[in-house]
Amino acid sequence: MTDDTGGVLSKPYRALSIGIVSVVLLIAFEATAVGTAMPVAARELDGVSLYAFAFSGYFTTSLFGMVLSGQWADRRGPLGPLATGIALFAAGLLLSGTAEAMWLFIAGRAVQGLGGGLVIVGLYVIVSRAYPEHLRASIMAAFAASWVVPSVVGPLISGTVTEHLGWRWVFIGIPVLVLAPLALALPAIRRTASGPVDPDAPVAAFDRRRIRLALGISLGAGLLQYAGQDLRWLSLLPAAVGGAVLVPAVLGLLPKGTYRAARGLPSVVLLRGVAAGSFIAAESFVPLMLVTQRGLSPTMAGLSLAVGGATWALGSYVQSRPRMEPYRSRLVSSGMVLVAASILAAPSVLIEGVPGWVVGVAWGFGCFGMGMVIASTSVLLLRLSAPEDAGSNSAALQISDGLSNVLLLAAGGAAFAALGGGTVGAGHGADDAAGSHPAAFVAVFLPMAAVALAGAWVGTRLRGPQAPDETAVASVPAADGTGLVVTDVVTDVRMDVLSDTAPDTAPNVTSDVTSDVRTRE
Repeated sequence: MTDDTGGVLSKPYRALSIGIVSVVLLIAFEATAVGTAMPVAARELDGVSLYAFAFSGYFTTSLFGMVLSGQWADRRGPLGPLATGIALFAAGLLLSGTAEAMWLFIAGRAVQGLGGGLVIVGLYVIVSRAYPEHLRASIMAAFAASWVVPSVVGPLISGTVTEHLGWRWVFIGIPVLVLAPLALALPAIRRTASGPVDPDAPVAAFDRRRIRLALGISLGAGLLQYAGQDLRWLSLLPAAVGGAVLVPAVLGLLPKGTYRAARGLPSVVLLRGVAAGSFIAAESFVPLMLVTQRGLSPTMAGLSLAVGGATWALGSYVQSRPRMEPYRSRLVSSGMVLVAASILAAPSVLIEGVPGWVVGVAWGFGCFGMGMVIASTSVLLLRLSAPEDAGSNSAALQISDGLSNVLLLAAGGAAFAALGGGTVGAGHGADDAAGSHPAAFVAVFLPMAAVALAGAWVGTRLRGPQAPDETAVASVPAADGTGLVVTDVVTDVRMDVLSDTAPDTAPNVTSDVTSDVRTRE
């Protein structure tokens, strides 16, 4: 453990903080930039009907990456999964950027997702190992703030590059930028967070059962996505196989009671999935809707979401104020109401008289709500996660996040394709868009708004039965005195301890009681 005096930019932590925050910054830039370029890429590759796959393919493989990273980091330290994940992330970007067909583009996104799953859990474990508890909120806030600048300049840069150089350069240009922050952070990671927590203890073998379950989740989710996009009677077969593989895997990896919103950790895990899945599934279709239905350029479509980065960080800041601690459940429920309202407002721009900037305003409020929800769940998990269990515990929360993204994107993509959404690729302007199918977008946004609204109710069930109030939950110390784990990685861990429904698969109650970046994570 490093010296716990000073702040995250004091001498003991400066290089590490700058390095890992820069990695998050580039991940944020990639997310905003790729989202802006995606409509053009799908159209040029004649793959608008498979548009949702470009996003859900990423999340599908990231599910396996998260579990593998948690196992790897707990046993040998976070350096290995972090470095491997960054390499795969860059390789996936290059593969997508050079693709000549939509299936190859989606394959690149899948490779990128595997790397992203390794990276996000690795980063959270680094925070849990390298920073004392009183600094973790600050580094988490820095992660959230890292989305502000990319959210503003990412769409502008990406749109400009897409319009003048082509969408491929958005993908190809990002990998080289990762080298500098990685080189800065690696020495500090080796010094403060490498190797197992207890170097003298024997290294446990990988939990093969959990690895198999993770593979089952990715395979099952992939089959369900395929069935959702290929709307024929024959698709019932892969859908049935996917469900048969997916359901037991999910039940084995997530806390008992998650899908009935049992109080404590199960509800925290469920809420993370509900919030992330509904918001990301809806957001993925916003640029496509603005480009094809309102005739906006990729730059302007991306910029419509730019304010969200700032309001997301503001929401994260608001929940971090000490005076807000007793009201954390209320903040979470209020945040989910804002998310639902923003998703519900987005398709209003399909009405000709409604100006396009309405989406930007609505999304700003939605991102403010997401900032409160994601950060609050992360704080709860962090304070209840032992450092040696940070990887496994964070994986459970991340699985909920990623799986909900996959399933809700698949459902939204199926509805979009069923109502003729695949024909919108021909339009380049308002006149061309008039012949397409606005109802396809409505079929995506309205169900996602309903899911988000359900999350407001789940937010009332975050406190475990043994926690008399939220202030008491916040004051629970970690087993080794170091406190929490990482941002989204911690959200589910400690809540499991507070509830009496710890996962069956965990070696002990604390181990799998903990787990979850959007990275806007």
